[in-house]
Amino acid sequence: MILYRAAWILPISGPPIRNGAVLTSAGRIVRVSAAFDDRGVPPAFAGADCEIVDLGDVAVLPGLVNAHTHLELSWMRQRIPPSGSMSEWASKLLALRREHGNDPPAPIADAIRETRAAGTALVGDVTNTLAAYDLLSDSRLGGVVFHELLGFTSPSPGALVDSARAALDGLTPHAQWRRSVVPHAPFSVSPALFQAIGQAAGQLPVSVHLGESAEELEFLRTGTGPWRELLGRIGAWNEEWQPPVCGPVEYLDRLGLVNDRLLAVHGTQLDGQELARLAARRATLVTCPRSNRWTGAGTPPIEKFYESGVRVAIGTDSLASVEDLNLFAELAFMRKLAPNVPAVRLLESATLAGAQALGFASEFGTIETGKRAELIAVRIPPGIGDVEQYLVSGIQPDAISWLDTE
Repeated sequence: MILYRAAWILPISGPPIRNGAVLTSAGRIVRVSAAFDDRGVPPAFAGADCEIVDLGDVAVLPGLVNAHTHLELSWMRQRIPPSGSMSEWASKLLALRREHGNDPPAPIADAIRETRAAGTALVGDVTNTLAAYDLLSDSRLGGVVFHELLGFTSPSPGALVDSARAALDGLTPHAQWRRSVVPHAPFSVSPALFQAIGQAAGQLPVSVHLGESAEELEFLRTGTGPWRELLGRIGAWNEEWQPPVCGPVEYLDRLGLVNDRLLAVHGTQLDGQELARLAARRATLVTCPRSNRWTGAGTPPIEKFYESGVRVAIGTDSLASVEDLNLFAELAFMRKLAPNVPAVRLLESATLAGAQALGFASEFGTIETGKRAELIAVRIPPGIGDVEQYLVSGIQPDAISWLDTE
């Protein structure tokens, strides 16, 4: 057993503990304590046969959860400039992918290392090619591989889902990785394909880009706009499709996908009524504000997200639309956009809410007895009084280390 003492312990499930300790054994959390005796050992751990490690001026917290990223796009880093609209950015991404073909493995491996170095334990990785799976299963990360389907004109949606499910089933199983077939977005997936995916999902989480751009709202209400034009240019338009004349959440609800397993990603354009519907169905809103700025999708209403009562998780999205995969940088940008949201809520979104959304809350997301001791230590300057506020101000990877609790 190892007893870690630190200036701060952030259980997430409770308030920060100043001058606290965490006892770990075989990679599991045994106990958390707030008091020390004159020997520097918490009375709760008196008599325990353990190694004592004094970490000094650090805050110990659970590994973070990046609930939405696309690691296979890591080779596109700095290759698509910020755009004025989502459709413009997407067109550049599609052109780049057509020009260069398959996703090279080296940038994916680098991105996985970068993700871990920034304090992330779990990811929701969205993939069209499954290019990252073997590298992920060999890493210290865990999470969900979301095999994303596009198909606005697919004549056999059920067969498309069956093929994707077979591809996932053919991957080498790994205890830390779950695998789910998911839809891309309302403008790229037919109603029949949405329904086929929903019926096949079972109890697995389902991620979908939803309410991301103004162009998406226009498409659903009128059947016109940039997304309609893009579908026509790439030969993917379905002449039989009729606009539902509603917002994205209602559209997905009509198709049976709005439930407690849904990860509605971005939500930049969702109004209060739509957010309330997500909250009532216990869905999760995954916000990626730095990516939204880059792609021209808009500025997410972070404060409205929290006011609505919906569970809010956080993602970085891909290196095609963000500077790095540091979730602490995402927290700092959210603090800038939403100064009235308490820091404790933001930290919960980066840990427990993400773990709940991905289905790992029994193992990750808080520092509690029995959970995995996937813990990070963040260097804290002496004299910091509000540690939660400090942690959402922007932490760089060189201030982060992983505790060896095995």
